[in-house]
Amino acid sequence: MGDAVAAEPPYPSQVAELAGFSIPRLGMGTMALAIEGRPADREQAIMTIHAALDAGVRYLDTAWSYYLPSKPGTGEPDDMGYGEYLVRDALASWNGPRDEVLVATKTGWLRTLDSEGNYGWQADARPETMIANAKESALRLGVDAIDLLYSHCNDPQVPYEDQMGALKQLVDEGVAKTVGISRIGNADIATAHRILGSRLVAVQNQFSPVHRDPEHTMATCSKLGLAFVCWSPLGGFLDPFNEHLFDRFREIAAAHDCSYQRITLAWELAQYPYLFTIPSARNPHEIEDSFQAVDLRLSQGEIEYLNGNAAR
Repeated sequence: MGDAVAAEPPYPSQVAELAGFSIPRLGMGTMALAIEGRPADREQAIMTIHAALDAGVRYLDTAWSYYLPSKPGTGEPDDMGYGEYLVRDALASWNGPRDEVLVATKTGWLRTLDSEGNYGWQADARPETMIANAKESALRLGVDAIDLLYSHCNDPQVPYEDQMGALKQLVDEGVAKTVGISRIGNADIATAHRILGSRLVAVQNQFSPVHRDPEHTMATCSKLGLAFVCWSPLGGFLDPFNEHLFDRFREIAAAHDCSYQRITLAWELAQYPYLFTIPSARNPHEIEDSFQAVDLRLSQGEIEYLNGNAAR
């Protein structure tokens, strides 16, 4: 008799539960549609969101801070809310089932513009700011309660316990239905889990071939039963990175006759059954290509090769 062939482990379902929604694990981040480099034509941005929804996306991710200040400082009232209004208007003009779409936003961060025209970010996670901004977000999105509200970062000037207390208050007051945390490490996850309990449903951290979760926060999410949502899943567009980190992904893409971005997203989805990935896009083609990752099944050998654990 020949040697038995080991069966491959079960492949993760491409649909999972998040914040009360059963949705595809590939959503869409909308930052690229709202900050520097965004489409000059607002209608193109709305068409891109419509293309995502028509393709099957059921998770849209935005933030209070997705806007551009028009003069040095942190912005004028007319600057703010661009990203959230964009999501609201795209959903209002879409002909599909709005009640199937999870909309997440974030609080606790601002945009800045210096005197030389350089854009930046500034944390402001004082509880009073987080609470006020979250209420503004609900109004901008046109909802009675936000489906999923993230703390956008850990503001080093504010005790993390106080930031989490603000999230707890927002759920208790009905401003948000569920909450998540972002840009944090394992110690912060432990603090948030202790204070928020079942209100906490997700951690949104960077994960891609460029940044492979060095603190192993995904493993912590697995232990606690939390979703892991990866931002900048294709490496990000604001900061330069080593393109050679995608060489193996391009190699596998050639074998599948598809884009390396699609291979990258499929690889991410294979990492953890409750991982959600939210690539940005500036045009319909990009998000339509990305969403096809949900139908792309990688072999265990390909996953190990892309993980860096095996040669080809």
